[in-house]
Amino acid sequence: MAHTVKVIDQCEVSPPPGSVPSTSLPLTFFDLPWLCCPPLKRIFFYNFPYSTQHFFQTLLPTLKNSLSLTLQHFFPFSSNLVFPPKPNPPHILFTQPNSLSFTVAESSADFTTLVSDSPKNVTALHPFVPVLPPPQTLEDGTFLIPLMSIQVTVMPHSGFAICITFRHAAADGRAFHHFMKFWASVCKSNGDLTLASLALPLHNRDIIQDPKGLKHIFLQELLNFLPENVESTGEIRDVPTDMLRHTFVLSHDHVEKLKKWVSVKCKSHGLELPHLTTFVVTCSLIWVCKVKSEEIKAGTVLFNNDESYILAFMADCRNRPEFSIPLEYFGNCLVCGNAEVKRSKLAGGNGILEAAIAIGSEVRHLQRRTFEGAETLMSNFTEFATLGKHMTIIAGSPSLKAYETDFGWGKPEKSEVVQVDNSGSISLSDCRDKEGRIEVGLALQKIQMKKFSTILEEHLTEISVLD
Repeated sequence: MAHTVKVIDQCEVSPPPGSVPSTSLPLTFFDLPWLCCPPLKRIFFYNFPYSTQHFFQTLLPTLKNSLSLTLQHFFPFSSNLVFPPKPNPPHILFTQPNSLSFTVAESSADFTTLVSDSPKNVTALHPFVPVLPPPQTLEDGTFLIPLMSIQVTVMPHSGFAICITFRHAAADGRAFHHFMKFWASVCKSNGDLTLASLALPLHNRDIIQDPKGLKHIFLQELLNFLPENVESTGEIRDVPTDMLRHTFVLSHDHVEKLKKWVSVKCKSHGLELPHLTTFVVTCSLIWVCKVKSEEIKAGTVLFNNDESYILAFMADCRNRPEFSIPLEYFGNCLVCGNAEVKRSKLAGGNGILEAAIAIGSEVRHLQRRTFEGAETLMSNFTEFATLGKHMTIIAGSPSLKAYETDFGWGKPEKSEVVQVDNSGSISLSDCRDKEGRIEVGLALQKIQMKKFSTILEEHLTEISVLD
């Protein structure tokens, strides 16, 4: 039975009056490619076995107050993306009284089902997702585009969800999770900033060096995009009704045996050992299972085994010696790696080995020549538009520690990347209940998800015989 969601309150939350001066932040070459990206959506579920009234009286005031205090330091999220008439460059602008949209709702959904790892229809999360306010158009044609919206949804006597929709041009995953953990820390300390345990964000864009003039190159490419390309409010539409989302959990033992399995296979084939990390073997396993599961997706479609498939992933440049960018830098600081393998190899008997060699090689290449990963940031979006299903994008990372977002009532029961529903991406995250485990989230049509699960189980059984 479909659950209902009733909006109880709709308001705006801004930094405390006078706490943030009018501030303009230029977009760096790290930010510009993400103007082409649809809004991102991350949801956190927390236990709360009390009534909606009790939530309104106790937690909600603290949540809103701590958010306001947090926004004085993370003000870009309450700012606008300004898209002036060509050829002026887009930028982020905070002016009083900028704010972000904050919605409070009540839902009849079953909390236990929502936080389980079992398959569920992708539409189950959609009522919890806020949309961004529509852009405003000034008299001179300038677009003002909001950057974040938040919705808090109470499920009486069981729990509540915090869901955030935001634009990638404002921040990458590390900056976003810095914001979330800072907000959680301020909330946990009941609004006392002196007790908040995290460092303040750094907004100085001058530390981003651009020796190859990538900003100018990317700006010229973006001039071909009308502002409408960045106007999406994150509204969810056109999702097939038979799509399921599923969270698969890989244990530390699974990962270690995967590394050993790949190592043994390399030696038996006389190959050089690839760069073997948890990330490399996890992505290899999931990528191969996804490609193999496509075989029964549509009986009338014949796959071309000579076609190249691409796994795209991001690497953080913070704390890298060639960039000298601190971990606290707020904005985007990602470069892109593309591992490319022919479909015949991925779907063959040594698919995981082939994937691990390709991904490991690309990881090593990025470590040695990081700027080449920056140069492909913009082209990746145009490639995805043409390659479609042949490109899989990895979203998130276990290193971002999503489950350490504690507002004072414990770890989240569940946290998910909502946009895997319609982006063809796979999310990676840390796990709530045990160190070293990895949560893998993806959405597939029902028949393909069943096949994916079977193939994954077969591969895990195969490696489990290793000592």
